[in-house]
Amino acid sequence: VQLQASGGGLVQAGGSLRLSCAASGGTFSNYAMGWFRQAPGKERELVAAISWSGGRTDYADSVKGRFTISRDNAKNTVVLQMNSLNPEDAAVYYCAAGQQYGSRWSPQEYDYWGQGTLVTVSS
Repeated sequence: VQLQASGGGLVQAGGSLRLSCAASGGTFSNYAMGWFRQAPGKERELVAAISWSGGRTDYADSVKGRFTISRDNAKNTVVLQMNSLNPEDAAVYYCAAGQQYGSRWSPQEYDYWGQGTLVTVSS
């Protein structure tokens, strides 16, 4: 499975961005999907995850109520809608595909990764 993330950019604090991840080369609906982020000097952390059907989602506490993850299995895409962004949200964001939603919090459990897209938030 190849993953291509897009949609990052520069936004002012309080603004919104919509990240997209397009999958190809595999059966997208077989995979749970996650959005991770990594800021300089910090570990990669899960931001949001969604099960293969879209019926289950989960969020890091720091983004609950502000970010929404969704997927369209017909279009092989997963989207992260990010609202009310603040400077602490600035990072490189990665989409990832894994086979076990139950292991969604562990980066090591994901099999495929996109290349990352940079989100910068100005204060």
